[in-house]
Amino acid sequence: MKTPLSSERRAAALQRPIAARDHVVFAAATLLYWATMYIYVPILTPFLEDRGLPLGTIGLIVGSYGLTQVLIRFPLGLFSDRLSKRKPFLFAGMAAGLVSCALFFYVGGWIGPLSGRLVAGICASTWVPFTVLYASYYPPAQSGKAMSTLSFLTVVGQLAGMTLSGYLAGAGGWNAAFAAGMIIAAAGGAVVAFVREPRSASTADEEFIGGEEPGKRPALTLLRHSRQLQLVSLLSLLAHCVLFITMFGFTPLQAVEYGAGKNGLTGLVVSFMVPHALVSLWTGRYIAPRFGTRRVLICGFLLAALCTGLIPFSGNYVGLLATQAVNGIAQGLYLPLLLGLAIKDIRPAERATAMGFYQSVYAIGMFAGPYLAGWLNAGGGLKAGFAFGAAIAVIAAVVARLGIKAERAA
Repeated sequence: MKTPLSSERRAAALQRPIAARDHVVFAAATLLYWATMYIYVPILTPFLEDRGLPLGTIGLIVGSYGLTQVLIRFPLGLFSDRLSKRKPFLFAGMAAGLVSCALFFYVGGWIGPLSGRLVAGICASTWVPFTVLYASYYPPAQSGKAMSTLSFLTVVGQLAGMTLSGYLAGAGGWNAAFAAGMIIAAAGGAVVAFVREPRSASTADEEFIGGEEPGKRPALTLLRHSRQLQLVSLLSLLAHCVLFITMFGFTPLQAVEYGAGKNGLTGLVVSFMVPHALVSLWTGRYIAPRFGTRRVLICGFLLAALCTGLIPFSGNYVGLLATQAVNGIAQGLYLPLLLGLAIKDIRPAERATAMGFYQSVYAIGMFAGPYLAGWLNAGGGLKAGFAFGAAIAVIAAVVARLGIKAERAA
């Protein structure tokens, strides 16, 4: 029978250094993964409106992306932890991204877009093992740094896809963006083949201790005793309501009302995503350590509330760009912090379960936000939906103030 190694010896056995090449390959896979999902997001609501669909149906189609994730992300995380494998799910995500774009490209009516968004939700569900795999490249104490880097890569991938979206639609019609998405997904699958998956602590424990994973708890026990996980999951649900009501939902329609064409949507994307990317990178490294996590979360949510409420009153396209630049900053303040907090105190062997729960909960916001806003818009115009989004952001600020423990700033 094999005897357990000391914690120091076991840590040394696990430490095969992660090379710079591993980070580069993972970064490339992440960029392609998000680009294939977001290659058509800026044109989605104008595309659906061009097909003659009512705003209520458009809200349902946009929100269906989150509905799939509500159902899949948590069990996928459980399954990933049970297998102690992450990489196979990365391949599955790229395949789902390809199928999603193909459904938009080949299937007409409302069925193609609805099916495409549902399958895109399957693709997005594999973000659970994506995040846990990248977290394994860092020591557990640096989970915040890992998630800030990953949030930055996420936004850059989304920005690349969304920037191409308007250009492709303007040059080659709506379907050009969907065709590009299929190509990007295929390239992403090829890159994933070179992604390194480190041996996990749980795998090593099985080898040294005889197959028993020390400290691994049933999923319901983990969730019941992880108050912080429950709280940040709720905050992320509210945050994603705001995000999918605004930039990933109805803000492009507001831009169209101000006279922006397909290429003008590219400017809208850049105005939001560039500040969002930069602040996402800085938040976990500099901003939260300097000012404190709770304070940064509250400020981010209040700023998002202000900018969301101002969208229909921005007056013109240039004013809209200004609101979205600040909105990008606001959402870059809280999204990376919530992602890091979700797994901050979770054991490595349970991280996919925790992340699956966290992402399943916030996926409710992806569905409920645009769905409810779509029906409000149908009765009261875009102003009603954006007012709803602003109110949600204020509620999130209050929840953060009451629920997140204050930290001493550096």
